[in-house]
Formats: sequence, structure tokens, C-alpha cells
Amino acid sequence: MKSANDVKKYVETCREAFWQKVFRVETDYLTARLENCRDILSVGCGPATIEGELIRKGFRLTGLDVSAEALACAPDGLRTVVGRAEDMPFPDHSFDAVIFVVSLQFIADYRSAFARTSAVLRPDGKMIAMLLNPESAFFRTMRQNPSSYVQWIRHTDLDDLEKEAGRHFNLRSEYFLGIRGENIFESQNPAQAALKVLTGRKAPQKMKAGGAS
Repeated sequence: MKSANDVKKYVETCREAFWQKVFRVETDYLTARLENCRDILSVGCGPATIEGELIRKGFRLTGLDVSAEALACAPDGLRTVVGRAEDMPFPDHSFDAVIFVVSLQFIADYRSAFARTSAVLRPDGKMIAMLLNPESAFFRTMRQNPSSYVQWIRHTDLDDLEKEAGRHFNLRSEYFLGIRGENIFESQNPAQAALKVLTGRKAPQKMKAGGAS
């Protein structure tokens, strides 16, 4: 978020019927993949609409964002921390899962963010990154809107993001969330799916020379 006014506009947009439908689908997707995860960190959570739904489903959430104004709009029950993804201010091995709900591409140094994600995850912890898919019609439409949050995106090369994630996690990826106009449907077609999702388990730490881990 760029300013308090930007936060206000974004929160108002989140209340629209279309975005509420999108958030419900994304919440269901995350709920299914976060099974057996208790402590979850959401990086770049903003006003934390989806995170609030996950809390209601029984997960324990911490939200990290650089914007204190955005976190002030977060729902009750969310532990909020102001900070950068590149230097997450948490002890190592603090979380069962770290999620990026369409936030990773807006972070300046995603390489440092991935490294810190791996560090704060417990052994066999899970990372889920929902990425906007630049190949989709949805993305192109959003790009044409000068007031869209998509204008702030920093990274659109998903291959680079996936390659870097693969240095820290045992990855699988899939396209998700078909959007055509106001219609939402299941699709793994890159031309239709608004998101590409990277899901990975923390890779075992490699042994250093001399046997020290």
C-alpha cells in the first residue's frame, strides 16, 4: 500500500461482491492446502481479508506488512507485525506455513524473502505463494486500469520466481482461478487462470564441509 488513502480505497474495493467471491475461492484453496498447519505467517497481508477467514476456520495467523495503515484494518484475532519480507523479524523455526496471498511480486527483493521464509519455517514447513499470472486475460485487463493495485507490481517473470523458490523448497506449481469478466470458474489454462500457485515443502538443510549443518 502506498498511502492511507490507497489503503482506504483498497479496503473499499475488497468489499465489492466480485472480490468477495474471489476471496472465498482463494480461502477454500488455502484451507485445503494448510491442513495440519497450526501457526501460519502471511507475508504482505495488507488488511488481511482472507487471513480473517482462515482465523475463523481455526488457524492461528500472524500478518506481516510494511504498512501500519493496512494492518490497522486487519480483523480481530490476527497478530500483526510491521516489517519487511526481506528481513522477517521472527526467530527461526517459528511457523508451520508461510503464505504469500498475491504479495510476493510486489516485494522488492524476493530472493531475500524466500531465504527468510525458509529460515522461519519449521522442518518440513510449507510455503504457498499465489502469483498473478501475466499471461491471463484478467491480468491484462487489470493492467489497463490506472487505479488498479497491479500497477505497483515489480516482478512478472514467473519462471525466475519459481526457479528461486526451488532453491529453498521442494516445489510443485499449478494454474488456478479462471476469471472471465465477473465470472469465476475452475481453470488450469494459463490464458484463463488469474493465478499461478507455487507450493513447496522446506528443503532439508544441506550439510556444510566438515559435517556441520
